Amino acid sequence: MLEDRLTEPREHQIEGIKFVTGKLHGRNVVVVWTGVGKVNAAMTTTLLIEHFKPERIIFTGIAGAVNPQLRPGDIVIAEKTAHHDMGTVWPEGLFVKGVKNRLDGMENPVFFQANEQLVTFAQKAAERFDMQRVETVAGRRIPKIITGVIVTGDSFIASTEKCAELRKKLNADAVEMEGAAVAQICYQRQIDHLVIRSISDSADEGAVLDKQMFYILAAKNSSDLVAEMIGLLGSELSTEKGSGSKKSGS
Repeated sequence: MLEDRLTEPREHQIEGIKFVTGKLHGRNVVVVWTGVGKVNAAMTTTLLIEHFKPERIIFTGIAGAVNPQLRPGDIVIAEKTAHHDMGTVWPEGLFVKGVKNRLDGMENPVFFQANEQLVTFAQKAAERFDMQRVETVAGRRIPKIITGVIVTGDSFIASTEKCAELRKKLNADAVEMEGAAVAQICYQRQIDHLVIRSISDSADEGAVLDKQMFYILAAKNSSDLVAEMIGLLGSELSTEKGSGSKKSGS
């Protein structure tokens, strides 16, 4: 959806993956789809960094709700992300912990903090754009946007019990399969990042059907917010720094 908004689009094939460069609200951007899962996300992010040298990376898409107050179409701006399936398994269960950073030998944190400036821009953008309404039995509902915690694992979650565990252990608001991998690469490469997800399902036993029903709406709301954010980011940075432009990846 973001790709369709670009002006002066140009396609690049790198290791069989399509990257599209262009302009969005006058800013130079690169758009790429990572594919499903943490390995695909990490690989694509690394290729993006190596070939296009972005100064900021914004990752967006859909997620399952862990926070019981969230519904399909709602958006979570991640102030931090974590791998929910990385750590040590004891008889009592999984103890989540970070792994050693191969670049500096230090242990990564459990939570990867998003860039505060990008979070602020996303929050400002959320106040400006018109979200697509959700049709419900009670009528059309206006989705809400929160700032919270997104957790990542290599399994699609469709379990009320697992949701309760993620909420209790990590205070998660949403769960998906790529965000923390992107955040980890950015953390290790010292690149500002932000993960934004729109809710497509409740990550419970009805998740598969909900995702099929709300996927398009959730993806549109998420991409619309990112587009609004880039426009706002571009205008404010231009005011601060003149007419210089920087590349962003998403």
